[in-house]
Amino acid sequence: MKDEYGGAALAYIGDAVTGLWVRELLLSHGITKTSVCSELAVSFVSAKAQSEAYENIRDALTEEEHDTYRRGRNAHVTVPKSATSGEYHSATGFEALFGALWLDGQRERADELLTLAYKDKIDELEARGAGADAGRGTHHEG
Repeated sequence: MKDEYGGAALAYIGDAVTGLWVRELLLSHGITKTSVCSELAVSFVSAKAQSEAYENIRDALTEEEHDTYRRGRNAHVTVPKSATSGEYHSATGFEALFGALWLDGQRERADELLTLAYKDKIDELEARGAGADAGRGTHHEG
């Protein structure tokens, strides 16, 4: 199904997928105040954060996943002032990857890669002692 869409369209879906995943993660760690959730979510889904998160999963991707990332990274997008061109294109590739995984029904793979991508941020949440689920592997049960 993902082959029907260009890189920017995949990134559009991937933006929603990663945003929902992050919100679920924050709630599962007991962070329920919406203003705090919103602030923390930005630290996960900004172009800079997604560009950094991609570096954490680059070596774990299959060749097909790399191709999807490159397709998104190379999509024609308008770069906002809040990010460098490199960060924004990398983030667009990151989102395209998760859009494609979602559309292909590969939810477990998406969860696995997002957990790896954001391992440092998840560790920070757990170090804060946020919520009763701190210290568990993935952030939700399928």
